Amino acid sequence: MAELVPKAARRRHGEELQAALLEAAWEELVETGYAKLTMESVARRAHTGIAVLYRRWANKDQLVLAAIEHYPNVHPVPIPDTGTLPGDLLALLTSMGEGRASFFAIAAASVFSGLLTDAGLTLAQAREKILGDAPLSRVETVYRRAHDRGEIDLDRIPPAVLAMPFDLVRHDLLMSLEPLEPARIQSIVNDLFMPLVHDQQGRPAASSRRAGRLP
Repeated sequence: MAELVPKAARRRHGEELQAALLEAAWEELVETGYAKLTMESVARRAHTGIAVLYRRWANKDQLVLAAIEHYPNVHPVPIPDTGTLPGDLLALLTSMGEGRASFFAIAAASVFSGLLTDAGLTLAQAREKILGDAPLSRVETVYRRAHDRGEIDLDRIPPAVLAMPFDLVRHDLLMSLEPLEPARIQSIVNDLFMPLVHDQQGRPAASSRRAGRLP
């Protein structure tokens, strides 16, 4: 029987190697923090040579920024299907709050531990790096189901309204670095978003549909 090659010893290439390097950088960031993270420590964790890192990123701040952007893409928040738009939003925003709180805390700590200065970012640019973008194809699933059920008319709701629940949750996460209280999520959905959607339903259809991505 052929001897199994240990995972660490198996040669990795292309996207697989890139993902392994970014996962190693994120794990190092979680365990040691930005100030103590080095290219050497990430290379050791990824079981590779430091030259492999430098071929992709010029320095540790570029590597850490890439790891921060990579994490949400490979750890997506699950899309629920409760049968109603308010139910879907309550479940999705709750999962978002619970699943992203630690990410926001680690990313924010990195920014204020030197990443902001080392990478030459403004506060606005740092905020955008941390908040990132949610792919429309994922977020729109909830709204498309509601549209198909007849709960909403997507042609009459501006993109800013559709983005609002997610903008508020991410703002709260960035400010508190803790999961939102259930009452806060219920207020966002039931007191703010749904009344605004119902108001928009009575207006003329929007002249343009949503662009490629939602905040």
